[in-house]
Amino acid sequence: MDKITLLQTFVVAANEGSFTRAANRLNTSNQLISKYVAQLEKHLDVRLFNRTTRKIHLTEAGQQCLLHANNILESVNDMESQLGLLHTQAKGVLHVSAPVSFSTLHLSAALAAFQNAHPNISVNLQLNDRKVDVVDEGLDVALRAGHLASSALVAKKITTIKLALCASPAYLQRYGTPTHPSQLRPEHYLEYAYVNYDNDKSELLKALKANAQKVPPKLIANNGEVLTDVAKQSDGYVLQPTFITGEAVKRGELVAILKDYVPQAISLYAVYPHRKLVSNKLRVFIDFISNYFEDTPYWDE
Repeated sequence: MDKITLLQTFVVAANEGSFTRAANRLNTSNQLISKYVAQLEKHLDVRLFNRTTRKIHLTEAGQQCLLHANNILESVNDMESQLGLLHTQAKGVLHVSAPVSFSTLHLSAALAAFQNAHPNISVNLQLNDRKVDVVDEGLDVALRAGHLASSALVAKKITTIKLALCASPAYLQRYGTPTHPSQLRPEHYLEYAYVNYDNDKSELLKALKANAQKVPPKLIANNGEVLTDVAKQSDGYVLQPTFITGEAVKRGELVAILKDYVPQAISLYAVYPHRKLVSNKLRVFIDFISNYFEDTPYWDE
């Protein structure tokens, strides 16, 4: 029997002054009350009650035990109330990991709107394009783009992310606009360091992989914004999400090419450890950003 139940039974018996009245109060049997008190006495190695045929009286040890038991049970009640409040109210610190470029270009505005709607939630945001360990790094949630491998983590789709192969108008004027991936010049490829060629079987990715094996790419970087800025300087072509390249394409600084060969769209997911034990602060965060970005995000409209 757990110690909290033993203490609760002891306190009721002490307050009622009778095992029989304590049994009626707790809707149980007189024998079970006596058994629980005996277990507590054995555990503490003291006698808590002096018993008569009709009444029970606290011993000196029992009086001391009653003071401690009341304090313990009050602390337990306070703990349950506080934890229940955290579960039902959106408050506390939310630890979030997110990709660098997506955060600087789009998530910052979403976070500002989120905190206006939920002022009692403080966000600790860590930006990193590597795959972080949500559990080991003490995170509540990680935003990840791509095709997720199966794991014990829970993943909820936030939005769709399209990819685009882009080059500047000046680059295309100088070298021509390719109509097939085989026409790409591998020495002009601006490669994202974390690209995974094995997750998609598109003809374009096969060509990029084959080209990279023949000739080193012009530039490899772990930041898509840097690669996109280099491409705008007429220095090569880049494969990046439209949330990075979209504005440059709209302004005419880049041109999307080989649209029929671009890999299939990927997704942005919120990845977190538990399905049942989700805090309210995390639940409202996921719901908010899902509604904010929607399945077709604003940068693709």
